Amino acid sequence: MTDFKGLNLAEPILRAIEEDGYITPTPIQAQSIPILLEGHDLLGVAQTGTGKTAAFALPTLNRLAKNLDKATPKQPRALILAPTRELAGQISDSFRSYSRHMRIRTAVVFGGVSIKSQIRTMNQGVHILVATPGRLIDLMNQGYVQFNKVEMFVLDEADRMLDMGFIRDVKRISAALPKSRQTAQFSATMPKDVQGLANSLLNDPVRVEVAPAATTAEKVDQRMLFVTKDKKRALLSELLTDKDLKRVLVFTRTKHGADRVTKHLIGNNIQTSAIHGNKSQNARQRALKGFKNGNVRVLVATDIAARGIDVEGVTHVINFDLPNEPESYVHRIGRTARAGAGGIAISFCDREEKSYLRDIERVIRQSVPVREDHSFHSEEIANDPGHPVKKSQSNKRRGGGFGRGKPQGQGQGQRQEQRQGQGQGQNHGRPNHAGAGGAPKKRPNNRRRKPGGGNSAPSRRAA
Repeated sequence: MTDFKGLNLAEPILRAIEEDGYITPTPIQAQSIPILLEGHDLLGVAQTGTGKTAAFALPTLNRLAKNLDKATPKQPRALILAPTRELAGQISDSFRSYSRHMRIRTAVVFGGVSIKSQIRTMNQGVHILVATPGRLIDLMNQGYVQFNKVEMFVLDEADRMLDMGFIRDVKRISAALPKSRQTAQFSATMPKDVQGLANSLLNDPVRVEVAPAATTAEKVDQRMLFVTKDKKRALLSELLTDKDLKRVLVFTRTKHGADRVTKHLIGNNIQTSAIHGNKSQNARQRALKGFKNGNVRVLVATDIAARGIDVEGVTHVINFDLPNEPESYVHRIGRTARAGAGGIAISFCDREEKSYLRDIERVIRQSVPVREDHSFHSEEIANDPGHPVKKSQSNKRRGGGFGRGKPQGQGQGQRQEQRQGQGQGQNHGRPNHAGAGGAPKKRPNNRRRKPGGGNSAPSRRAA
């Protein structure tokens, strides 16, 4: 099977895919769709940006197409749970796009907005419901959602769902679903608690893994900068004087820290917005829209808020604070270097964060190259006996300035990842997908996209 026609999808679904110019499934799609079409439960392990949404959306729509009846009030036939509002909205958009030639009603419900319109939508009836756990529990408690007709249940980004404390809500929701349902769970990482959740939700699942768990994106050029805590904001301002940092996502560990960084950058005349849990839904949407359309150069985010961010062309991810969970580092830097393009991840590390760095390097199975060629380098932190730095790494300039990444294929850690990924569905060489979400490849005006990006026509995302 080399294209979507070989997947035996319903004609209306294929027509929508073909109209958008999508040709070849991504590895996660090529492996997951046949399994779900056969009715098996599935446990999918894949990094963000690999096309997971289409991997479960297309077979879900195909299942409904076989017996498509009028939507019943309050009783969806498919339920998709997502950890964040942004991700839920993107999943809903994808379902609507793929089903535009079908009489299928899709709704999305999440907190932070009025529940009244969501109640009206549920009373009118929907086939597919995309939801965040908290708002779905509210609707359940008020009797506006009933699950006795659910045939397909998808839990997306399960690791982040657990990180955000939704485990009880997920278990309560799943307990209310019919036992005879089909279930799919997707996660970028597979720690023990996520595996335990899968064991409780899935029935004899088929496991699909297109990349080793917790590895970093192949084309991300990672760099570590040692700096004292009080100099981090000055270092960030210095880096942003480089115009090659065109669309930058900055991560902080706390909401208060995100606001401080945002205020500092705005004071330095850098177009910046923040997105975190204390922001209203409207404010989050405005910030994300500005980042997508280029009016905002820098978006400062916390881990929880950023999980649903799916923006094309993020040139740099900057970890202003290192995460205290190494898996979060993988998620963060996965925001760049998508769809065959290169990308750079720059991390700041102060003395207190050296233990976090050790954990990160243990999980990603490689050392992050250290850069000393900046005005705020701390030799004292670099030489901390608790975590010595290899001079062969730290003294070399790697890839020129901070705004330019190394060419595709360079770097020992990168080659090691490629070897580890072979035979597991990883996509090597010329990318076969386009867009920020790891979508199937779109034919760009009859021009071939060169490995690592290039100047081909913009492509539409399909996940």
